[in-house]
Amino acid sequence: MARLLLVLSSISPLFILWAVRGSDRISDAYFVPACVLAVLVPNAFLWLRIRTAVKLRETRELVIGRADDQRDHLLVYLFTMLLPLYTASVGTWRDISAALVALGFIVFLFWHLNLHYMNLAFAICGYRVFTIYAPDDGNSLTDRSGIALITRRESVAADLRVTVYRLSNTVYLERQQ
Repeated sequence: MARLLLVLSSISPLFILWAVRGSDRISDAYFVPACVLAVLVPNAFLWLRIRTAVKLRETRELVIGRADDQRDHLLVYLFTMLLPLYTASVGTWRDISAALVALGFIVFLFWHLNLHYMNLAFAICGYRVFTIYAPDDGNSLTDRSGIALITRRESVAADLRVTVYRLSNTVYLERQQ
């Protein structure tokens, strides 16, 4: 459930756009509050998750082996989700159904591709996202899959040690005090 809410927080700008645009078939009295809830609930969960991780000191020290800047994911995010769904017509019930099915596909892809860290609020607050990998220590048990590091650093050097807060099993946040 937590990962789903993180995915929904990632796509919350779409609901803002939809609320502004409105729908011919659904009254603003229902449509706008539904869009506002679709923005507030997942982002409130994200905020609470960060607050809980800080309060409980859910920290971990990461040693960077290699770091890949994920700015290109923001372009993928914008062009695969926001633009096509915003321009989708919602004038008929069939259009609304098609937009919701497309939204379901996007939620699945964000979930499946582990893009639940892609949140516009992080970018607005000056954070960058890096996929980091463990150093090659010759141990066959060392995890070779990358994890997402959300940080305000401009770059992340090899052999750097950072203390981070765990937001999920694959997403970590570095907060400077």
